Amino acid sequence: MTTSTGGPGPRTGHQRPAPAPGSSPPRALHGALGVQVAALCRSLATPTDPGRPLLGDAPGPWRRWVPYAVALAAVSSLLPVTIVMLMEDYGVGGQLAAALATAQAAPLVLAVTRPLQAWWIVAVADVLGAVASLGAAGPGGPVWPWTPPVVVGYLVLMAAVGLREPPRTLVAVWLATGAAGLAFVLAPVDADRGVAVSLFVLTGVVLLVVGSLRERGEARRRLTEQENVSEAERARRTLLEERARIARELHDVVAHHMSVITVQAESAPYRITGLPEAAREEFTAIAGSARESLTEMRRLLSVLRSEGAEGERAPQPGLDRVQQLVEAAVRAGVPAESSLSADLGAVPQAVDVSAYRIVQEALANVVRHAPGAPTRVSVTASASGRRLTVLVVNGAADGATSPLESTGTGHGLVGMRERVRLTGGTLDAGPLPDGGFRVAARMPLRDAETPEAPETPEDPE
Repeated sequence: MTTSTGGPGPRTGHQRPAPAPGSSPPRALHGALGVQVAALCRSLATPTDPGRPLLGDAPGPWRRWVPYAVALAAVSSLLPVTIVMLMEDYGVGGQLAAALATAQAAPLVLAVTRPLQAWWIVAVADVLGAVASLGAAGPGGPVWPWTPPVVVGYLVLMAAVGLREPPRTLVAVWLATGAAGLAFVLAPVDADRGVAVSLFVLTGVVLLVVGSLRERGEARRRLTEQENVSEAERARRTLLEERARIARELHDVVAHHMSVITVQAESAPYRITGLPEAAREEFTAIAGSARESLTEMRRLLSVLRSEGAEGERAPQPGLDRVQQLVEAAVRAGVPAESSLSADLGAVPQAVDVSAYRIVQEALANVVRHAPGAPTRVSVTASASGRRLTVLVVNGAADGATSPLESTGTGHGLVGMRERVRLTGGTLDAGPLPDGGFRVAARMPLRDAETPEAPETPEDPE
């Protein structure tokens, strides 16, 4: 084994001499060019979505049939013209002319579902047709190497390829077209070969225009899909935020009662004299269970709260503040009136808060979407006192004031339905025939042992 030393003396072993300045391009350039050529060749051999019809995703059925109609019309017109022209103008035999014309025109039907495969067939047939018509080439003879039907059919095929294949494949097809035309241009034949240059230029124009339109359509489709995904994410986020908010409100409701239970259980042995030891232990166990429940509830609430959010220290609003909502709507330009039952009795706090939030959201929607619309708010209890009905009905906007929002996202209704569902009630919301909107929520005031007949909220006159 030979070695080399790092001194100034002569070196032994196999060493590559340094390239002389200006001798040859760097090997890296050759390697990059080879990679690009290999990628172009692979793109010609890997069609995109073979078998899927062009415009198969078009909304109307007649649009999906347009590629078939264009292909059949092109084949039915180009096939006989090509046969006659090859026989009469180029002196090709009848059977060979029919075979070449079929191979050049018939694949246009295949191009509806497999445009790249159809291009291979047409390209080979066009080259064979140019070779077969070589005898007619000469001064004063017909155009060569491409006949006029070949040019028309090839451009139709390029439109199909441009609608399906990616930009790299389109570049490869364009370069292959130019290479075939250049080979015939350099052939030692005295003929007018300007049609080869014309086809090369026209092919590039068609591929560029159709490919650009396809890319624009794909970009718009992806944008629409992204908007749909974003809208779904916004709705999901709104639902999660509303659930977290409801969880915080339920915590405030339940924590109050659990705290009362804890205080009563701990103070019972001191308030009640003569309790047996077993009763004292029972009260101690009750107080311990209540404290443990409060701890678990606060731990769960810390997970539901968003990062950095602070707990609400103000009392939760209820039905006693519905009249303030109506007055605020009136100040905002909405002619609203309210009808609140005075004998509602004891309302569960979860139902009390949910009823307030539903009225709040419904009136906010009237202000945003139907300013100036007459609105009526009604909060009543059923005859049996087991169900609370909240009804908010507004008429059509007066038209004098432009709405703050012309379209809604529906997130407010999502929150309403979630609140009503968590209380065990039902919500009915939707537009009215006269252009107004109606929100009707029914929530239980207390558990019932027997089913109650369904009630229909009173509609406005």
